[in-house]
Amino acid sequence: MSLSRRTLLTSTVGAATAAVVASGALPGLASATPAARAPGSGAQPDAATLRALTGAVEYSVAKLRAIAPTVPGFPEGTEFEKWTYTQDGDWVGGFWSGLLWLAWLYTGDARFRTLAETWALKLTPRETDTTTHDVGFLFTPSWITAFRLTGDTAWRDGAITAADSLIQRYNPAGRFIRAWGDLGTPTNAGRAIMDTIMNLDLLAFATEQTGDDKYLDIAVNHARTQQTYFPRPDGSTPHCYDFNPVTGAPIGPATVQGYSPSSCWSRGQAWGVYGFTTMYRRTGEEDFLATARKLADYALGVLTPDHIPVWDYLAPQAPYDVKDASAGAAMACGLLDLSVATHDPSYRAAGISILDAISRTCLTDRSTRADAVVARCTRNRPAEDGIEISLPYADYYLFEGIMRLLRPQQIATAIGL
Repeated sequence: MSLSRRTLLTSTVGAATAAVVASGALPGLASATPAARAPGSGAQPDAATLRALTGAVEYSVAKLRAIAPTVPGFPEGTEFEKWTYTQDGDWVGGFWSGLLWLAWLYTGDARFRTLAETWALKLTPRETDTTTHDVGFLFTPSWITAFRLTGDTAWRDGAITAADSLIQRYNPAGRFIRAWGDLGTPTNAGRAIMDTIMNLDLLAFATEQTGDDKYLDIAVNHARTQQTYFPRPDGSTPHCYDFNPVTGAPIGPATVQGYSPSSCWSRGQAWGVYGFTTMYRRTGEEDFLATARKLADYALGVLTPDHIPVWDYLAPQAPYDVKDASAGAAMACGLLDLSVATHDPSYRAAGISILDAISRTCLTDRSTRADAVVARCTRNRPAEDGIEISLPYADYYLFEGIMRLLRPQQIATAIGL
């Protein structure tokens, strides 16, 4: 890793964290800087859109106040509008704690901080989990956000331990992080997936905090492999790509959650837009930014007029197939970030349109029994698992996306923008 990369990490993420910890400013309330005056915020939504976005985030807060104190586990998905739970967090536990941290940041309500800490601590056993690439999803929105908002180094140290676990999954022959399967077992030993690009920020954080290049070097190597083999000429991507686990030689595209190896799973595409933009911010490498733009341009070109992605952009029934609002929420966050990075207001406008559409057409606010905030999400269509349900990462990314518009400086501190 070059010195310039390390300098970039230190001068952005580290400086922002140090500033908020030193200031002692409380989250939410008067400490928020109005979005219109925030650096790099761009044009504001119109009045009707602003009302919809504000209504959505206030609905999220009210829902959390009612539901969060009573949940017996990490929300995983819904069955007939009620959360089902996982006790160890599976791959989604970080979003629950992360959502509670953002609710604390938005409102200043100390009850949300207490709940965020409680649920983050329940992820402690996963610090040393080497069985999955998803420790980034687990620890970035929970423990890293906790450190950035509180300055408590225990959160930082746990996240670095998780990063040490993640790098054990790196395959140096193929220069990729293995997605699935226990280490030392043959099943999925050579499989990389789109989702992993979102787990790499854990490694960037570890380098920023420790000064040890090994974490970010692995993140960059994986991102370059993903950049080389996943995007097609038109900017679409498969869910998975297989490599020979011994030699690292490429085998070809595959899928689990997409329609086919030649289709384009919309949430995977969203991960790519968000993740490659993040890798650009952490490294300054322009080709990562170019890849993010390529993926974003494809997704926006096939997005339906309702601004809610179908579950797979190339499934036979697309664009009239079932929806996945979670893909829209994640992509909107990536588009807002991409707009800042490229100085292209069209990406910001697209992100606002998606968040507005979710806020108007995908909330559970007409239900008297719903536990979640966002409906119309699809977890795994090929497995007929969770078709147009609610998912915790949809609630998280909707909140994050709206905060990028309403409270940009606060969210920048929380997630290291």
